[in-house]
Amino acid sequence: MNRYSFWQYLLIAATLVLGLLYTVPNFFGEVPAVQVQPHRAALKADAALMGRVEDILRKGSLAPTGVVLDATSVKARFPDTDAQLKAKDLLQSQLGEDYVVALNLLSNSPRWLAAIGALPMYLGLDLRGGVHFLMQVDMKAAIAKKVEATLNDVRGNLREKRIQYTGIAREGQAIVVRFRDAAMREKGLQEISRTLPDLELKTAEDGSEFRIVATLKPEAQKKTQEFSLQQNITTLRNRINELGVAEPIIQQQGADRVVVQLPGVQDTAKAKDILGRTATLEVRMVDDDATNNPAVIQAALAGQVPFGDELYLERGGAPVLVRRQVVLTGDRINDAQPGFDNQTGEPAVHINLDGTGARIFHQVTRENVGKRMAILLFEKGKGEVVTAPVIRSEIPGGRVQISGRMTTQEAHDVALLLRAGALAAPMEIIEERTVGPSLGAENIRIGFHSTWYGFAAISVYMIVYYALFGVISIVALTANVLFLVALLSMLQATLTLPGMAGIALTIGMAIDANVLINERIREELRNGNTPQAAIHAGYDRAWGTILDSNLTTLIAGVFLFLLGSGPVKGFAVVLCLGILTSQFSAVMVSRAMVNLYYGSRRRLEKVSIGQVWRPQANRGAGA
Repeated sequence: MNRYSFWQYLLIAATLVLGLLYTVPNFFGEVPAVQVQPHRAALKADAALMGRVEDILRKGSLAPTGVVLDATSVKARFPDTDAQLKAKDLLQSQLGEDYVVALNLLSNSPRWLAAIGALPMYLGLDLRGGVHFLMQVDMKAAIAKKVEATLNDVRGNLREKRIQYTGIAREGQAIVVRFRDAAMREKGLQEISRTLPDLELKTAEDGSEFRIVATLKPEAQKKTQEFSLQQNITTLRNRINELGVAEPIIQQQGADRVVVQLPGVQDTAKAKDILGRTATLEVRMVDDDATNNPAVIQAALAGQVPFGDELYLERGGAPVLVRRQVVLTGDRINDAQPGFDNQTGEPAVHINLDGTGARIFHQVTRENVGKRMAILLFEKGKGEVVTAPVIRSEIPGGRVQISGRMTTQEAHDVALLLRAGALAAPMEIIEERTVGPSLGAENIRIGFHSTWYGFAAISVYMIVYYALFGVISIVALTANVLFLVALLSMLQATLTLPGMAGIALTIGMAIDANVLINERIREELRNGNTPQAAIHAGYDRAWGTILDSNLTTLIAGVFLFLLGSGPVKGFAVVLCLGILTSQFSAVMVSRAMVNLYYGSRRRLEKVSIGQVWRPQANRGAGA
């Protein structure tokens, strides 16, 4: 009656062994490490680089506790942070600018566990330490950029249909197109309304001048803002991937803000530099006539910039007047790699454009041979002319080179920013918080102690109240915690303080199933059933109640995960997984132990389940 088949015991034993294997890595902690990653695509993280790192450390009298090679980098572990900092400085000076050398934290678990995929859970910012940024998107700049791009579309459509106009310009957030007569304006109005439905068009007249005033519709503005925010989130994620941060948190907060959390990052200055820089690329034509005229330049420096031009400075400090019309933007970049100019040997950035960008660049260079083209880099709202070369001939194929007064490090950083994707709108860091590793360790200690105290209190209560069945319940509860931690480790989930609260709550909820089973067995004993029959009926009849009660909690947990964000999601994941593991441990594991202990006894007089209160006439079946 109360026996399991051999395969059921084997299944339970296998799950316990797997749970133990995947839980153990979480108890080894983390050690300081230095991560070496190639900065150029031409360089690879291979055995030669690992040997070079080991040789540099050996000559510097620094003994790492281990050096490992993965797909993208070489990581060296050290016994303490002092050795870690010395190693970073030494490797940076010896390897030069071709490699990114960054501080990191690595798991201290044995290699054989990592070889079978047994890895520790990722720890969140509040447990591991790291850096927290709150970044705000400049939505006005996003709208302005959209209007500027739309202006170019209007100009191109009118030229393609040979609709003559006397001028087109952006005035604030509006596009104004001027015509000589009403008939031509009507043709332009029909063409613009047909090809650009996002524009709200109005007509106006000023004497002999006929105008169309176009503005973005409210729904188009909202769509542009949403796109800008999502594009910036994607770009930030790409940049962080370049830094090699594991399990970063990048999520929207409100209508125009983004939260970035980098757990375990110790080199916060490097992270802030990469994230804080809002580099976007623009290609424009230089107004050669105005730039070559000293009087015009002096007037521009005094604030009188010619109409249709903007004043920028080259890296050497020379003023340049460039056209407002943007020929090409960084959105058309497929790849960007640092390198060197083949002719001068100075640092440069080599860019590959997509199909549309290559076609536009080819056409512009073909039509402007002998003129200067400015390549501008905008960082934190400020534009700078990186280079303004003369177009010697048309440039097909979409391969472009940026060079001019750049250091090797600047070329690397610019390539990284452009390769990671252009920001759709400028962003700035409005809040920065750093959580030290010591504070994270304190949070872990507090969370662990609170969970342990709760577990101990439950254990004492269950053993005192249910005797041997209480012991079995606590062993099943231990198995539940083991399964839960193993699952979180296998999924490589990120554990935060709310997640630890979820583990503590799961312990309290999981024991409810065993309480229901034990009370059901007591009830069967009070009704006069034999101990074997009471055990069988107790487990079978309690199962429906256990399933119903946990199902309702699981539904709530699922909606917490779907509708919540950040810490709420972490809590919901732990809660849902804990409910699932408790179903297996509270019923299967506990019953397997009961079957092993009581199942083989043919004449069972009593079971150790505490005091069974029943009518005097039926006393004797339990104790």
